[in-house]
Amino acid sequence: MKRFIWLAVFALVVGFSGGAFAGDPASIYAAKCAMCHGKGGEGSTMAPPLKGTDFMKGDAQAIKDVILNGRSGSAKKFSKYPIAMPKFKFSDADLDALVKYMKGF
Repeated sequence: MKRFIWLAVFALVVGFSGGAFAGDPASIYAAKCAMCHGKGGEGSTMAPPLKGTDFMKGDAQAIKDVILNGRSGSAKKFSKYPIAMPKFKFSDADLDALVKYMKGF
């Protein structure tokens, strides 16, 4: 019985702790960002570059705000690119890891 209780506690802890660990930021970037911003943040015909830009060298919170809120309409900074930046939903840990990863371009 004692073994069953410990197993149940372990299962609950593992089940509810998934959001506490950040995912792999390279995988997140590859899945959500690279198709428009390029594999290494070099930009494409769809979206502006990230690598080496003043924006990426700037405030991490500003980058997070764009990721979470997107850019469209009057907030869309680069009219030469055909699509608006969509909104994305990430856990705080994943968002922090992603921004840190992108700042390393």
